[in-house]
Amino acid sequence: MSPRDYLYNLAVDKINGPLAILLKGFLFLLSLLYSLVVRVLILFRGLRRCCLAAKVISVGNITLGGTGKTTLVQLIAENLKSQGHNLAILTRGYKRSIGHSYACLAKDLAMGDEPLMLQKNLGNIPVIVDSNRIRSAKKAIKDFKVDMLVLDDGFQQWGIKKDLDVVTIDATNPFGNKHLLPRGILREPLSSLRRADIFVLTKINLVKGVQDIKTLLLKINPKALIVESEHVPQYFYELAHQEKTISLEAFQGKNAVLFSGIGDPDSFEKMISNLGIKVGFSFKFADHYSYSQKDLDGIFHQAKEKGAEIIITTEKDASRLCDMSRRALSEQSGSRPLWNRASGRYAICDMRIYILRITIKITSGIDKFYERIHKLYNF
Repeated sequence: MSPRDYLYNLAVDKINGPLAILLKGFLFLLSLLYSLVVRVLILFRGLRRCCLAAKVISVGNITLGGTGKTTLVQLIAENLKSQGHNLAILTRGYKRSIGHSYACLAKDLAMGDEPLMLQKNLGNIPVIVDSNRIRSAKKAIKDFKVDMLVLDDGFQQWGIKKDLDVVTIDATNPFGNKHLLPRGILREPLSSLRRADIFVLTKINLVKGVQDIKTLLLKINPKALIVESEHVPQYFYELAHQEKTISLEAFQGKNAVLFSGIGDPDSFEKMISNLGIKVGFSFKFADHYSYSQKDLDGIFHQAKEKGAEIIITTEKDASRLCDMSRRALSEQSGSRPLWNRASGRYAICDMRIYILRITIKITSGIDKFYERIHKLYNF
């Protein structure tokens, strides 16, 4: 187990024992210091919030892990585009290898895996990568003449005046142990949820009920709208032939090996199992993990040993794999690519990589949700 995974398991109380108790006590003291720093930053940046020459919708969360915020950004962007609005998405581009203020029209992993996925799925909607959202916002307004800005992971952008603050809450693990980092998974105190205008409960189909979560949210912020959503699988496609869609029923009963480097791999595994696919083994890497040839060799050898018929991963992981293949093909050292483009098969066995396309579906409160968004423009 890597040090990062060990610390995360301590934060979510998956590790116990005498040593764990001592470490958790130390992490708790660090979380008190973290809390003080965050509260000071919220106060001072809130005093000098930047007002931008466009409407601003923020989509973010208050915890670590995959809550579905990027998928929700895509849903909102598609709706606004269909209404005739000119918009841009602003994102940090975690683990990007480029500088700032980059219009993601080149479809390059240098922008980061999530921005690349957004750009691929949203077509001509510009995605601007920059840790400084004010700078990227001004670039979007100047270069693309947008009237709307959507902030991906924007809840902690305390220095920007927002017209709508949307917070995603993972129903399977809403607040962890309610401690702040590094003792828990909270990025801000729960009291910060008073700033939210809309709460979107995600993955509600993976839990028995969400009433307790709603009760707590309404206690903190009684004026906020609460809507429910679930992650819905749409179809599969091959990594080597992304233009061809495959029905969700195509792999029922087949043995599969999964791999993913996302914030919530357990939900991904559960979704695959719910499709009637037998999961023989699941490789779980760190979020935004950069795959190596050795990683893929290990996955495919394991798949072969387990008698797997298919290998499945996520769209976010597919962005990193496509870039890895391009780099392998461009190297002069003779390093083989991940797959044969003609056959769609990996070099060492007769198997293909399949990607599950997932969307987010609002199952309760959808009319009020879009009403809040459209009110920004007096629809």
